[in-house]
Amino acid sequence: MFQEFKDFIAKGNVMDMAVGIIIGAAFTAIVTSLVGDLINPIIGLFTGGLDFTNNYAVLSGEVPEGASLEAAREAGAAVFAYGAFLMAVINFLIIAFVVFMLVRYVNKVKAAAEKPDEVAPEVETGPSELDVLLEIRDALKR
Repeated sequence: MFQEFKDFIAKGNVMDMAVGIIIGAAFTAIVTSLVGDLINPIIGLFTGGLDFTNNYAVLSGEVPEGASLEAAREAGAAVFAYGAFLMAVINFLIIAFVVFMLVRYVNKVKAAAEKPDEVAPEVETGPSELDVLLEIRDALKR
């Protein structure tokens, strides 16, 4: 059983998947930083400094006026956090787009690597030495 497990782990697909998961986790951290540190401030600039993350509606409970989403949750109020959901959707779309572009680039590189080298067209050089000798032999037989 241990040998079967070793054979399973040693297969290329399992190792490729493990590397993909590790790189994917690191890549997610990079894209999350991209969204949180670069894109959200730009969105906030166009919306007049509005931060979607703290947009919510109180469904029940008492929340002080202008309290953040975190403060509303700590107060025990039931909140409809549509801003946090909207930011999660934006983050997902950006991450999905970046992953799509990465996969697209990798597929292009793979296709270029698998593409056979272009073969130079054959140049007509005339008859070979053997062809000339055969023609001479045939002419002498006549």
